[in-house]
Amino acid sequence: MDKKKYDYLIVGAGLFASTFAHEALKAGKKCLVIDKRDHAGGNIYCKNIEGINVHWYGAHIFHTNDKALWDYVNQFVEFNRYTNSPIANYKGELFNLPFNMNTFYRLWGTKTPEEAKKKIAEQIAPLNIAAPKNLEEQALKLVGTDIYEKLIKHYTEKQWGRKATELPAFIIKRLPVRFNYDNNYFNDKYQGIPIGGYNKIINGLLEGVDIRLNTDFFKDKAELENLADKIVFTGKIDEYFDYQFGELEYRSLRFETEVIDAENYQGNAVMNYTDAETSFTRIIEHKHFEFGMQPKTVITKEYPLIESKGVEPYYPVNDEHNMALFKKYQELADQQINVIFGGRLAEYKYYDMHQVLASALHKSKLELNVQ
Repeated sequence: MDKKKYDYLIVGAGLFASTFAHEALKAGKKCLVIDKRDHAGGNIYCKNIEGINVHWYGAHIFHTNDKALWDYVNQFVEFNRYTNSPIANYKGELFNLPFNMNTFYRLWGTKTPEEAKKKIAEQIAPLNIAAPKNLEEQALKLVGTDIYEKLIKHYTEKQWGRKATELPAFIIKRLPVRFNYDNNYFNDKYQGIPIGGYNKIINGLLEGVDIRLNTDFFKDKAELENLADKIVFTGKIDEYFDYQFGELEYRSLRFETEVIDAENYQGNAVMNYTDAETSFTRIIEHKHFEFGMQPKTVITKEYPLIESKGVEPYYPVNDEHNMALFKKYQELADQQINVIFGGRLAEYKYYDMHQVLASALHKSKLELNVQ
């Protein structure tokens, strides 16, 4: 039998795929990375507009407590000191996120942690929620009525396209409630944005790797599979198996990106709109991720929608029905000898970037027998 041209055909050119390809190349393997899009990088791809690195598929902020992961990404690019401190806009009222003493002062005028704790406890007590049956009850049990009504309920219902009473409680098991004046959204030790955009990481990971863009794996499956001994698949796991058990559900997003002829539009990178009347969930002003001083600015409004044919899948709907369905596909995947499934879509998990990176490094080490 003729030796195939590549050791690995890697389907997708996002962070998982690029990391696996990089590790395989270091181990002396030959890889071909393909992607149906016209660019590498998956959802962390940045598009330069007016000199600003626009997060083309939604905001991405790298954060981790794992120094090894932090050092890994920093070998490709220097990170800045960006700290994610989103603002919530409820009918024109502005609140700091995550919920902290600044938020409580804006809501109730409380000035000490004890005053804020007392206010929250007073709101929770009459609700008599012992075992929350849905997301609404879970949130109310954790933070009371004011925070829930103004900052959680409508944003969550827009994001998921369902009433909070129809969403499972486990989605919101814990809410970050801080009794200090810290607006840093993440607790992780390491946080920042790559100076010059995420494309620098992807370019570094894929250096020396063969890449084919505008290539649909499913359209040329037989020819592509014949090029390599093994496949690393980072697409939708249900699509790989031709949806034989049915389709897994996702929430998706529609982006409206606009150049504004002003130096500064909202004064912050992320502003969430938590009322029901505003149809989008948030506005991202991209220049603030890198402390930009460009004469113009670029904003993106994010509109949640149901994932359907031709629409990008973003957030797995990890309810009981979909997890039972995923289990069937996972059992099929486990039977595949020459296919490795990895990443957000193939593992049907909502992953932050550091989790994608960790998964890719773990699976590549197992596959390549690297210590």
